Amino acid sequence: MKPEIVHASESQRALLERLNRIAPTDAEILISGPSGVGKELYAAYVHEAGPRRDKPFVAVNCANLSEDMLENEIFGHARGAFTGAQSSAHGIAATADGGTLFLDEIGDMSQNTQAKILRVLQEHEFERLGGTHTLRTDVRLIAATNRDLATMVQNSRFREDLYYRLSVFPIPLPPLRQRKDDLPMLSQALLEDLNRKHGTKVTELSAEVLSRFQTYDWPGNVRELRNVLERAVILAGEGIIQVAHLPVGFAGAPAPSGGIPAENGELRVQVGQTIEQTERALIELTLEHTKNNKTRAAEILGISQKTLFNKLKEYGAQGAG
Repeated sequence: MKPEIVHASESQRALLERLNRIAPTDAEILISGPSGVGKELYAAYVHEAGPRRDKPFVAVNCANLSEDMLENEIFGHARGAFTGAQSSAHGIAATADGGTLFLDEIGDMSQNTQAKILRVLQEHEFERLGGTHTLRTDVRLIAATNRDLATMVQNSRFREDLYYRLSVFPIPLPPLRQRKDDLPMLSQALLEDLNRKHGTKVTELSAEVLSRFQTYDWPGNVRELRNVLERAVILAGEGIIQVAHLPVGFAGAPAPSGGIPAENGELRVQVGQTIEQTERALIELTLEHTKNNKTRAAEILGISQKTLFNKLKEYGAQGAG
């Protein structure tokens, strides 16, 4: 099923039109953009809009693994390739055969591994780690990066031949601050998704919250927007997201009831704060810790679930005032 890319801006409409023209081909694609813009979502969109949609879409983040672990993830290994390799294992190059291989943050890949990826593209061949047999695979490659690969090529930090092979169809994704026309629709779609995840019944953003969203630069892009909304959905539970549900200091958002900022799981209590403000901040921090598991939160706080629900209802009424 093709993922929905929510948009209202003209730039996103033009981008999707281009992706729809490219998708039916087998051309490699290089998606670029800052972290958090949702590069994997666009890669999945291309896969589902293309002729390989009935075959696997397999993704790996090259920045999260060492060179040996990344090669093992992509190409697999033969029995005895390293200590503990008691049997052979397929890598995602084999798993994705006939489908799409998405390599996120390819700029973090070593040049040795880059050479092996180029061979997969040119000859459809690879060997497992420690293996002696050549294997074949037919994959469409979509790569993504938040780095300037052209500059890396000039500095001999990225293979020129692989760069030109990948950049036949470059797809630059703009940061969220450059597509703020999408914020209302995007926020609403995220709210619906988060309601399904947490069993909440949040309906919309208040006008004040949406105004603050529009003036904020979103350095973490869509990922940051989702995180901010997830916290707000958990705290609100139902109804309308108010400024009081936003993180402390977010575009001037106040601490809850003038409450106390929490950092790294610790609550900072200051002279002058009321017991009620401290209690509310502690409950909110505990809910974040338990990922909105109210049963577990009540156990940690040493109160009944009924008491917890009553206090959350009380806080919601205060935030709406």
